[in-house]
Amino acid sequence: MGAAMRRPPASTAILAALTVVATACASVPSQGAAPNDQSTSGAEPSSAPVAEDPVVVAAGDIACPDTHPAFNGGEGTATQCRHRHTSELITGADRVFVLGNAQYPTGSRSQYRAVYEPTWGRQKAITEPTPGEHDYSRGDASGYLEYFGVAEYHSFDLGSWHWVSLNSEIPHGADSPQLQWLQEDLARTSQPCIGAFWSDSAFSSGADGNDPDLRPLWDALYAVGADVVLSAESRHYERFAKQAPDGTAADDGVRQFVVGTGGFGLTEIGPPQPNSEVRASVFGVLQLRLGAADYSWQFLTEPGGTFSDTGSTACNP
Repeated sequence: MGAAMRRPPASTAILAALTVVATACASVPSQGAAPNDQSTSGAEPSSAPVAEDPVVVAAGDIACPDTHPAFNGGEGTATQCRHRHTSELITGADRVFVLGNAQYPTGSRSQYRAVYEPTWGRQKAITEPTPGEHDYSRGDASGYLEYFGVAEYHSFDLGSWHWVSLNSEIPHGADSPQLQWLQEDLARTSQPCIGAFWSDSAFSSGADGNDPDLRPLWDALYAVGADVVLSAESRHYERFAKQAPDGTAADDGVRQFVVGTGGFGLTEIGPPQPNSEVRASVFGVLQLRLGAADYSWQFLTEPGGTFSDTGSTACNP
């Protein structure tokens, strides 16, 4: 598919950012194929009103099971099962993006209700999720799909942004229904900024390294000038410079954030991958403020934490 001509010239985008008076915009869901879920939307979170510049918080790899040795009555330890503590960081946001593996080890409905629900689940009404490998560890993602009431992949608008929640755990190659759906979905949007999120990280300095199998998704996003990809699976925080699909630096590229810091545990960070700008092994969440033609980011740690990463940039023209 050729790149959809959806965005105004850069000069027009800059002028719009200076002059437009934004109005609140509810997100409008569009759903992909959902063989295990016949519900019509992730509509519950999409119905809530949002601020002029919506604030999103995001993380993946979140909750331990209540049978975990470090569960400690839900309090966790200094190095594991910190999901209750990170859940305090997501209050006050307009949306919560869950970047996969919200409930270890199998994503069962009973564990979602027992552990995730009283912590991060307090913000379920404003949550947009994506599944991770642990949600499929029993052969399907029925616990995840039933708990969140969403399709295996879907899209929605939030403020001036179009977001796609993709699924790195099911086929996403050149001939897959998911990639075809993504290309068609991106061709329809006229929003000035585009973001995507899924669980596995295409680029990572963590133990899992890069995942070249995700290239078709990145190709499709890059072709339309997408701005941001959020991922997890690698249990650390990392911010990359804008990149082309082949991992080379590109001024018109897509910026990836790895945010596998939701509480389950942390893993070691290896030698930095090309274009990796910031890395940290720390619990917390990524906060994004979504402007009409730009975005800013801030990593939020638990109280007492000293790590910080902040910045801002314009959306691609």
